[in-house]
Amino acid sequence: MQRFDTPLEQATTPSLEALQAYSRGMKTWEGKGDFEAIPFFRRAIELDSNFALAYTVLGVTYANLGQDSLASENLVKAFELRGRVSERERYWVSVNYYSAATGELEKANETCELWAQSYPRDDVPVALLGANYTVAGKWNRALPEILQSLRLEPNDAIVYSNLGQTYLALNRLEEAQAAFDQAWARKLDYWGLHLWTYYLAFLRGDGGEMERQVAWGVGKPGDEDRLLFAESTTEAYYGRIRKAREFSRRAEESAQHAEAKETAATWRAYATLTEAEFGNSEQIRQGTSAALAMAPGRFVKVLVALALARAGDAAQAESMSEELAKSNSSNSLLNYYWLTTIRAAIQLDRNDPGRAIELLQAAAPYELGYDATLQLGTMYPVFVRGQAYLDLNRSKEAAAEFQKFLDHRGVVVSYPLAALARLGLARSYVLQGDTAKARTAYQDFLTLWKDADADIPVLIAAKAEFARLK
Repeated sequence: MQRFDTPLEQATTPSLEALQAYSRGMKTWEGKGDFEAIPFFRRAIELDSNFALAYTVLGVTYANLGQDSLASENLVKAFELRGRVSERERYWVSVNYYSAATGELEKANETCELWAQSYPRDDVPVALLGANYTVAGKWNRALPEILQSLRLEPNDAIVYSNLGQTYLALNRLEEAQAAFDQAWARKLDYWGLHLWTYYLAFLRGDGGEMERQVAWGVGKPGDEDRLLFAESTTEAYYGRIRKAREFSRRAEESAQHAEAKETAATWRAYATLTEAEFGNSEQIRQGTSAALAMAPGRFVKVLVALALARAGDAAQAESMSEELAKSNSSNSLLNYYWLTTIRAAIQLDRNDPGRAIELLQAAAPYELGYDATLQLGTMYPVFVRGQAYLDLNRSKEAAAEFQKFLDHRGVVVSYPLAALARLGLARSYVLQGDTAKARTAYQDFLTLWKDADADIPVLIAAKAEFARLK
């Protein structure tokens, strides 16, 4: 007790009004979600500008809503004030700072482990540790931490969402369904439960359930845009790019309505990246410019740089990636997953696939990770590596990379690269001289895209390639 004792006015705030606003924010956060809680946490900070915990929870809510810049701003401020909090609260401030502000996942995980040792009955450190493992794509390591967190606190909707997501990533669909059912049985609600139920329904081909989950989000600020963009990725997965653009536009508008400009910019940047993969070059310049004009946050810049690299603008992509590297030198996922992938894509554009493969070695430990805003794994390092092997005529290695998308359906779910990977497999079999497998793979892709918009360049190329096999 002597070790952990901290006076109330130092651990929280000397302002009773600020404490009341903070407490109301916490209750609102638990009951209604991130967006509704934000005004209370802002008010607490207005009443006490040194209220470290209020900065932390405000930063976490912004992070949950995909507003990376506002999240970092508040988490940095909390970290600067960490001397004003209790021992347990200092762990909380530090973990979120390392996870979401600097991106130092190893430091965040070490802090979680120390926190759990000091407070073995506390569910939060193991929950955060599990969440960090999911972001890094270490799904088998995430699962026991998440289950332990639920044993300590069986009424946490976010952790149930993480559990269902983890089971999906491990291709354990029935257990994912059981996790969601347990959450509903406990009368818990959270946008993540609906989003991952949507993705489970996608994997099962249950269109009715998908529609029900999207309908749940209608009119809910901070929730609606995520489900609308999930619909956008699904439409793009099937090659229906015009419908995908419409859902993406609606997701942007919803995020703007919720005063989440950076989230809206992220949706535009992701949509533009899909256009680049589909070969729709006329959409790239407008989309990247619009995303940066909305909110030039670091992750928006990452997606823009990758879109430019995939569209053949290596010079601008390289300039942006160098700027990001300088200002985010300690960020694990940004450096090893995203910047590595951008640099590899630049090397493909410069006809040096061998160098691209060398660069992508650094991404291997994180390649099954996911983006917390998109709430999906893109497996971009895998896709670019497969393209590099195709360019080198190393067909077996290329096929192995594209096969990973089929083997990890629960990670990538409806992200459009999962569909394009089937085309990559077909091209790999052509290089191997295996006409039968190539024909089957092309048919799989073309069947998937049977209702696709006919003018998509990558579809036109696939049909021409398939015709030459006959």
